[in-house]
Amino acid sequence: MKPAIIIAAVAVFFTGTAGKVAPGRSLPFEVTPVTVPVIPGRIDEASGIADSRKNPGFIWVQQDSGNPPELFLLSYQGMVMKRIPVKGVFNRDWEDIVVSKGPVKGRDYIYIAETGDNDHAHADFMIYRFPEPSASAEFISDPEQIRFEYPDQTHDVEAILVDPETLDIFLLTKQDSLSRIYVLPYPQRTDGINTAVFLGQMTVGGISSASLSMDGKEILVKTYTNIYYWERPAGETIEDALKRTPLSLGYVLEPQGEAICFRNDNTGFFTLSEKPFFAASVPLSFYRRR
Repeated sequence: MKPAIIIAAVAVFFTGTAGKVAPGRSLPFEVTPVTVPVIPGRIDEASGIADSRKNPGFIWVQQDSGNPPELFLLSYQGMVMKRIPVKGVFNRDWEDIVVSKGPVKGRDYIYIAETGDNDHAHADFMIYRFPEPSASAEFISDPEQIRFEYPDQTHDVEAILVDPETLDIFLLTKQDSLSRIYVLPYPQRTDGINTAVFLGQMTVGGISSASLSMDGKEILVKTYTNIYYWERPAGETIEDALKRTPLSLGYVLEPQGEAICFRNDNTGFFTLSEKPFFAASVPLSFYRRR
């Protein structure tokens, strides 16, 4: 966490609800969330969350650089149920997590985005992929490693999406004024380096997390100060949706909100912030669908 990010977060934390509604449109979600406290000390640097499919009522949480390679199962009530180490890998800068379909039909997979690069210091990056474990698992061993590079230059990416139909992995850059969209087309190599394909630009920037609804028809993208929303009509690709101007949702600002995910039953979405030094604790927030 950079000092500049902390200062920026302090500046916006007390300003209330951010986001404007397009004329003639109503918000599909409540603007004030239901919150539950998360006890500080175990998950203080959440960089990605994903609603578990194999463990109903729980959310997978990962933390970013400086933390061990491990996942947490956090209940909807804010209680940490389990810590599960991921063996054989390193947490250089984990920035997002997705639960989606994968190579074996009928199985759900976890995708971990080892894609952060605040200082543009890395030449290549990784997506870790493995079958979603149950809460009884003691560890995860030797996940598939989808190593990749960009065709132009290095990028800081803190948000990914996985298309449940094609299994393509989408990468959304953070530090560009308008986020750039890259894709790792399926099937991704696990025995060499993939080259991400540039697809175009979005109409927003500063993206810190993203989520696709379980049915693939809705997209959420989060920045530090806003949450953006797209509905996908039948036949529209994810990249075409992301190039359109989104609806800006009502959002109660968090100290350093870097994580968002739809709830699997599509009744709303969750957000979770890192806990910076000036916050005693952070809550798990749930925005109900209207």
